[in-house]
Amino acid sequence: GGRRRNLALLRSKLYLGERRRTEPVVVETTGTDHSTLRRSQSDRTEYSQKLQEKMAPLSGCSTPATSQQEDTEQVSRLMDKRVKIIAELTQTEKDYISDLDLCIKEVIQPLRNKQIAGFDVDGLFSNIELVHQVSAKLLSLLKEATTDVEPPMQVIGEVFLQMKGPLEDTYKTYCYRHDDAHTMLESYEKDEELKQHLRQCVQSLK
Repeated sequence: GGRRRNLALLRSKLYLGERRRTEPVVVETTGTDHSTLRRSQSDRTEYSQKLQEKMAPLSGCSTPATSQQEDTEQVSRLMDKRVKIIAELTQTEKDYISDLDLCIKEVIQPLRNKQIAGFDVDGLFSNIELVHQVSAKLLSLLKEATTDVEPPMQVIGEVFLQMKGPLEDTYKTYCYRHDDAHTMLESYEKDEELKQHLRQCVQSLK
C-alpha cells in the first residue's frame, strides 16, 4: 500500500526521459571548443542568425511582403516555444536534483551511519551520489549557458555535447546495477528488522 509506494520512490526517481523532452537546437560543430560555453558576441550573433534561418519556413506563393511577415511570425512562435522548452528542461533538472538530494540526506546517509549488519547501503543505492554530482554539473552548465543571455543567443546544445560522456558513463553503471538493487530491496522487505530501518527513513521523506 502506502509503504510500497514510498519505497518505490527510492528506485523511481532516476530517469532521463523528462530531461530529453526537448527539441533539437542548431549546434555549431566546426572549430568549436566544447569545453567553452561562453561564446564571443560575434559567435553568438552568427548562431542566432543561423537559428532563425532554420526556424523560418520556406516561402510559397505568397507575395514578398506577406511571406516576410509570415516568416517573422513563425520565427517568433518557434523562438517562444524554444524558450519554454529550455525553461522546462532547467526546472525539471532542478526538481530531479532536489529529489536526489532528499534521498541522499534523509535515507542513504542515515542508513550508512547506522552500520546495520547485513544491510548493503551502497549496493542498494548503487552510484546515486555520482548521479547527483553529474546532474548538478549539468544544471550548472545549463544555467551558465542561459543566465543573462538573450534567448536567440542561448547555446544549450554544447552543454549536452560536453556532458555526453559523463552522463553515459554514470547511467551505464546505474542501469547495470539496477536489477541487482531491485532484488536486494525485495529481500530486505522480507526481513522485519531491515524493513523497519527502511520504513523509518522513508517516513522522513513525507
